[in-house]
Order: sequence, then C-alpha cells, then structure tokens
Amino acid sequence: MSENEGMNEAQEEEQGQGQETLTRVTGMYKDWFLDYASYVILERAVPAIEDGFKPVQRRIMHALKELDDGRYNKVANVVGHTMQYHPHGDASIADAMVQIGQKDLLIDTQGNWGNILTGDSAAASRYIEARLSKFALDVVYSPKITEWQLSYDGRKKEPVNLPVKFPLLLTQGAEGIAVGLSTKILPHNFNEIIDASIKHLKGQRFKLFPDFPTGGIIDVTNYNDGMRGGKIRVRARISQLNKNTLVISEIPHGTNTSSLIDSILKANDKGKIKIKRIEDNTAAEVEILVHLPSGISPDKTIDALYAFTSCESSISPLSCIIEDNKPIFIGVQEMLRRSTDHTVDMLKSELEIQLSELQEQWHFASLERIFIEERIYRDIEEEETWEGVIKAIDKGLKPHTKHLKRAVTEEDIARLTEIRIKRISKFDLDKAQQYIDSLEGKIAETKHHLNNLVDYAIAYFKDLKSKYSKGRERKSEIKIFDDIEATKVVIRNTKLYVNREEGFVGTSLRRDEYVTDCSDIDDIIVFTKSGQMMVTKVDSKTFVGKNIIHVAVFKKKDRRTTYNMIYKDGRGGAAYVKRFNVTSITRDKVYDLTAGKSSSEVLYFTANPNGEAEVVTVNLRQKGGIKKLKWDLDFADVLIKGRGSKGNIVTKYSVKRIELKEKGLSTLKPRKIWFDDTIQRLNVDGRGELLGEFTSDDRLLIINQEGRVKTVIPELSMRFDDNIIILEKWNPKKPLSAIYWEGEKDFFYVKRFVIENPDKEEVIITDHPKSYLEKVFTDYRPVAEVIFAKKRGEDRKENQQVDLEEFISVKGITAMGNRLTKDKVLEINALDPLPYEEPEIHNPEEIEVVDEEDVAPSAKSKSDSKDEPSDGENKGPDGQTSLF
Repeated sequence: MSENEGMNEAQEEEQGQGQETLTRVTGMYKDWFLDYASYVILERAVPAIEDGFKPVQRRIMHALKELDDGRYNKVANVVGHTMQYHPHGDASIADAMVQIGQKDLLIDTQGNWGNILTGDSAAASRYIEARLSKFALDVVYSPKITEWQLSYDGRKKEPVNLPVKFPLLLTQGAEGIAVGLSTKILPHNFNEIIDASIKHLKGQRFKLFPDFPTGGIIDVTNYNDGMRGGKIRVRARISQLNKNTLVISEIPHGTNTSSLIDSILKANDKGKIKIKRIEDNTAAEVEILVHLPSGISPDKTIDALYAFTSCESSISPLSCIIEDNKPIFIGVQEMLRRSTDHTVDMLKSELEIQLSELQEQWHFASLERIFIEERIYRDIEEEETWEGVIKAIDKGLKPHTKHLKRAVTEEDIARLTEIRIKRISKFDLDKAQQYIDSLEGKIAETKHHLNNLVDYAIAYFKDLKSKYSKGRERKSEIKIFDDIEATKVVIRNTKLYVNREEGFVGTSLRRDEYVTDCSDIDDIIVFTKSGQMMVTKVDSKTFVGKNIIHVAVFKKKDRRTTYNMIYKDGRGGAAYVKRFNVTSITRDKVYDLTAGKSSSEVLYFTANPNGEAEVVTVNLRQKGGIKKLKWDLDFADVLIKGRGSKGNIVTKYSVKRIELKEKGLSTLKPRKIWFDDTIQRLNVDGRGELLGEFTSDDRLLIINQEGRVKTVIPELSMRFDDNIIILEKWNPKKPLSAIYWEGEKDFFYVKRFVIENPDKEEVIITDHPKSYLEKVFTDYRPVAEVIFAKKRGEDRKENQQVDLEEFISVKGITAMGNRLTKDKVLEINALDPLPYEEPEIHNPEEIEVVDEEDVAPSAKSKSDSKDEPSDGENKGPDGQTSLF
C-alpha cells in the first residue's frame, strides 16, 4: 500500500468515527532505522581500531581483570560479572568468551573449550574455567591511562577502550554482520605482526598475509591488502600415504573435519570423485584418511577433491573498523600502522605518568631527608595551631629547597607531618641518599625513553616477541595455486551412447551404440556425414543431426587432436582434403566444415589424438576417358589449418571409395614440458624449468630423498612431493650413479645401474633405518669429490676425486655396490662430469600446427603407388573413428 492510500483510509475512518487523529509515521521509521543501524554497527558487530575489541569482548576482558586473583574462574561467573556492565544475553557472552579462548592468546583456559578442528562445541559455562594469560596482563591493561565511562545503569564504570599496546585486531581477526555493512578481518601471524610493527617504526616497507590456526595452504595473490574485492584461496594439505590412500593433515579456514568429510561424501555420491571409505582419526591434529579403489589415480583425486569439495574454498576479506565512533574501510597495512602508532602513544602516556610519579617520589624523598636531617620537626613543638605548624615547617624548609624541581606545597608539608616518630628515630641518611640516587637514575632512564620513543617501542615489541613467540610460528603455507579444470579431474561416472542414423547422443540411449565413459559436466563433439560439427553438453538425450560419423568427449584448447577429412563439395562437385584442430567453439552452434554447398558429403574422416597422418588410396568411378582411376594420398603432405578452410583439391572426378592403406605416425612436434617449482606442477606454458621435449612414449625420471626411483609418463595433473631431488627426462640407455650411507656397515657405498623395469618403483638404498641417500648423478661420466674428516693428532687427508665410471661398473638396481672408502668422510660434492658425446638420433621429419592465414599454397597429392586395394569395409587405424 502506498503512503497516499494509507492517508486516505485514515481520513475516512476519522470522518466516520469523529474520535481518531491521523499520525504520520514515515519520519519515525526513518529515525528508528538509523538509530538501530548505528547501534548495531557501533555496539555489536564491528571492532574498534583502538583496542581491537567488540563491546562484548571488551566487557568480558574487563570483567576478567576485575575477577583476576591468579586463579581460574568459572566461565559462568565471568558471564554474570560481565552482565553488570551491559545486559547482553548470557549465551552470547559465553559464546564470545569461548571464541576468545579458542584463539589461545588472551585467555588461559581449563576444561573442554571445544575444538576448532572437529567443530565440537565447548562444555557448558558452569563446567569450564578461565583466567587472563600473561600476555593479556602485560599488553591489555593499564588503569592509569584508561578512559572510563558509566555502565548502562550508572552503577559501574567500564572502559571506553582498553589501552591495548599491540595490533591485537590483526592477530585475532574479526567477523561481524551489522545493518548495511559487514566486516571480515582475517587473522595474521603473531610474529609477523611484531616484525611488521618494527619495520613500520623503522620506516621500512612491510607486507602482511593471513595465517589461520587450522593451517592449510593459502594463495594470497589477490589478497588486496584485506580490502573489498580481495580474495584468498585456501586449500587443505593433502598428501599421498600410498597408492590407494590419501591423508588430509590440515584443513581450510572456515571448515572443520565433519563438514569436510560431508562434502567429500556428497561429491562421491554425485559421482564427481570415487572413494572407497573415509577414516577420521583427528585428535590434537587433523588426520583424515581417504581410501581409494584400485585403479584410481591419487594425483587426479587430489585435484578432484580441490575442485568438487570443501578441500578448497575462497575467502573474501572486508576490513571495516570503528574509529572515532565511525565505521571506516582501511587495508590491513594501514590498520597495522595505526595500531602501532596507537601503541607508541600508549607507551608515551605510560612513560609520562611514570616520570611524573618518579619525580613526585624524588621530590618527597628529598623533602623527607631535609625534614629529618635538618631536624625541622623540632620547630613545631611549641606551635599550638595547624596553621602555625604549617608555617613553621615551611619556614624551616626554605633555606634547603633551592635544588628542588618544584615549589613546596601545603600538601607536601601535610605529608611531612604524617611521618611517624619511629621512622624519624631509625632514619638512615645513607640509605635515604641511595634511594634518591636510584630515583634519579630511573628518572634519567625514563627521560631517555621519552626522548627516544621509537627505539623504546622497538625494544618493547622485541621483548614481546622474545617472551611469547614460542609456538606461534606460521601455520598456513603460502603458495601460488594452479587452476584446476574440473572437466579434467572429474571421475567419468556415466556412459555415452549414440544413435548414428537418427542423430541422437546421450547417456540414456542404452540400447544404442556405446561410445565412451564421460562425466555429467563434460562437453561432447559430434561430426555428421553432411560435414557439420557441433559441441554440446552431456545430457540424457540430445539431437545433433542425422548420420553421425564421429562423437567423442571434447577437450578445450586441444591443439594435438587433429581431424583428417576428405569431402565432396556439393552434388557432382570436386573432392577436397583438409586437416584441422578444434580449439575453441560456441556451445550448441552448428559449424559447417565443407565449402557450404548443399548436398556436400564427407567421404573420409578420422580423429587423431596425436596428429597422426595416415596414407589412403583414392578410387575413382569409371567414367569417360579417365586414365588414372586410383592413387595414394598421404595426409602428412597436408598442412594443418583452421577448421573453416576449404582444403586442398583431391580430384574433380567422382570418387568411388577411399581406403586406408597405411596407419599414420604423429606429425606433431614433441611437446615441451616445464616444471614450475612454485606450485610443484608440470605445464606446457613455459613456466619454470624446461624438462625437455616429450613424445607419447617418453618418460620422466623421479628420484626422491628416500632413495625411491621411478619413471612415469608425464601428465599435467601429476603432483610432486617437496623431497624430490631428481626430476628430468629419462634416457633409458644412460646409467644412474648413487652414493649412499649403508646403515648396517657404517660406510658410504657407490652403485651404478640402469632402470630395467620402467613401470616399477624401486628403492636404491638398503632398508636399514640408518641408511640414507647422499648423492645421485645422472651424467654419463660423473665425478665426485670426497672430503675426509680430520683425525686427532694427524693432518687432514687430501681430498679425493672419484671417477664413478671407472670406480664401479653398471650393475643391477638392487645391488649393494662397492664401498667408497674406509676413512671417515666429512663431505661429498659433485664435480663437473667428464666429457661425453651422445650418439646422434635422427628423428623423422615433423611439422608444426599453423594458423590458416600462415599456410603456404596447397600441398600436392601423392600418386606413386599402383597397388590394388582390397574390397570390403573401410576401417580406420586403432583408436580412430569411422571410415567411409
């Protein structure tokens, strides 16, 4: 209802009853909402920059200080005490206190305070206890510089802000939803915050990144200083225990083991991943065992866990804080600068108060010494009035007060009259002077700190680090994540079928021809006999066009899969040949691969995953005076162009049939593969170290610090441990050399071997627990330098250079090898290998994939063969799709 309609109805009622009056509420609602929004922002949800606390947290800390006597207090008692300052609900106070306690910085806890790893809640507040930590007592409180205000009912005093001398807000983090805005400040590392504060005080640049108590791995590339629009990616730490078991040892921030396991089970139920079972052994540390069925790749499963479960999550920070009773948005670096500057101001205020107190102590100690040493107290024996006493003492002090730093007041004289006779009788001038001298030393020290306030603040932060940094090392590892393509790691959980004649593809056509296994997020590519192509998403049943000749799962940006095609250009038209890739498309759009004439028809088609180029025989129909009715066509002579190219002419005559004569070899160059050490992954984008050029048969050699050796066919989804010492292209003919410590015999041994079984992982050191791998050489003629330990009373033995090729011959991989030396060895170094010339390997001629506009004029067809092809059905090479 609009405002005007409401007013008209109210006026009608007033006229009808004659008693009621019209009251406008629009302005009242406006004021009420603004008041409510301001209250929630300032008094509930958003922390203050001055001390890093929300109001309820500040009152909890104040209540803990009020109750502090060194012993533990029941949380229920603290909750009740907190309610004296503001009528928060007891449950909200207890929850806020548990959150502070779980951060393990300000509150020393006792009892079951819950578990952030498993998500278990804390016990009831009547069962758990708390007291202030030593850090909180050192950093949070200083009553002399605290600004106070009355509580809600005027009976108690509470701090406006606690005088926190530390960037506490960044250490603990904060999260809150107010009216019209929210805040999400991520926690940062305690030691790194101290280091950043020191750098700020020194005028140096610094950077801050989050650190979560649950650990995990984080990518802070887009952190944006914690401001709006920033984002960090958080991953669980997953490692491979064995070929059928994965271990999750750290979890992302914002999750717990229960929610993480639930997300894994959901992904398994949906068919995104395939697991056998999960074991949760979490106690003080996270340990989730994910058991895989046999035949499932652990590397691929790790990627799938990141892609489809809560093992990877994204967190968007939003740094909003309260300063001078107003919400403002600033980055974490600016937040640290302001907090550090505020700490310096607090330290300055404390030093000024301390200096004032020391000066007062020195002033009174000096007056007391004069009063007793000069026996001024005798001057008041005959005075009968208080005024007379004051004047007598003031008169007696005047000759001796020239060295004092301020004038003597009546309050000073009154304090002198309170000195007891017992103290006067036992007064020791030497001790009194020593006390005054010590006060002067403290005053000088305090003035020095005030004059060198920045140095004092730096020393203060260093002292905090020395006291409280133990056990607060960074828990979240910072890495740059690789982007995981879901379609490449998803488990193929369904089957794809095709009805070629009717033109349907889908997962529900179980009575028709089976094509391949796929997942429900895959795209499929379809070619028809009329020369049309379409890419569409996997569905239960989709019509794509009649007379399907090829269907497969589509891979985006795939420049290796090459399609070889010969087609007839319209009715009675010439035949053309073309080779092309399909790298990018618009989904569900029909593409015409012919020249566009009606009645065009595909005569021959193959899909080649590695760019294979076969030889076919072209047979023409007998017509007129055609002299040459058949010849061979080699697809290797046809350049790979874009899918829209018309192609090269084969013949202008009618083609009877095209038959496969010879299977093709790959015409693509070997693929260059790099290893990016930052993310520990392989790539083909030129990032990191070049490992070499790989064909489909080439392998990677992997050796780790534990002495495990294996060779694998490189896949971009592979993961590598941090303890790998050798990662290079494997040469089957090149021997490997290793020097290792044999634990049982207590000597270094040398062995040379070749890998005879590339599909088997071998261990090249003995299984004694003290055995370890010292050096591995992959050169043909390696040389090692042995540095001997010095024997007592003897000169050090000269270093020895060992030609490992001469030292030991190539033996089996399981052989123990020969002892390197009987002397005690201090160090073994690898020297430059001896020269060796590898025999030249002649590779077949290769061609590159080129863009259409860069292609030279059409290649010529070969016509050398005169062999007669056999009759019958045309069949393509293994792994390729239909021929016609």
